Amino acid sequence: MAQLAMAFDYELCINCKACVVACKEENGIELGADKHRLWIDSEDLTGDYYSLKRDRATFKPTQQCQQCTKPFCLPVCPVDAIDKDKNGIVTTDADKCILCLKCIDVCPYEARYVDTKRGFADKCIFCSDTRLARGETTTACQITCPAKVRIFGDLDDKNSEISQILKNREYTQIEYGGNKPHLFYLKPIKNS
Repeated sequence: MAQLAMAFDYELCINCKACVVACKEENGIELGADKHRLWIDSEDLTGDYYSLKRDRATFKPTQQCQQCTKPFCLPVCPVDAIDKDKNGIVTTDADKCILCLKCIDVCPYEARYVDTKRGFADKCIFCSDTRLARGETTTACQITCPAKVRIFGDLDDKNSEISQILKNREYTQIEYGGNKPHLFYLKPIKNS
């Protein structure tokens, strides 16, 4: 049993999109597919969540599943295709999904999309069916990032890199109605 989570040190993001390519490759998604599993936005952002300002642009990982403790998508599924695994990862059983799209409509992060190849409402599952199933301890997006933006690990392990970074850095989460997401956005270090 673990509580897998991811933190983003987004001030380090250089918008190389290596994470996007690695995610698509790992999950059999066409490279040209837009807004599938994860992607990086470049825009002017305001507010507490994305306060980083750069001379060129602001980059942020967006619309990735937040692996909520209390996911909105789970109770709306009429066929029980959505569940949480032993690591707290919200998963979808492609064979059960009837594409009613209720999970897509209710997700405040716009993290779900229709996988037209397999015919179900898909989203990021922290590589649980690929890399983690093979015994690896990182996600494709994390291991590929040259800037080390993503930190992935077990919140229940107090010695894990993610637990240590969350203990020592200020962070914020994008929370809606008590859903308790497992994605953490590290606030920029002052004077960096």
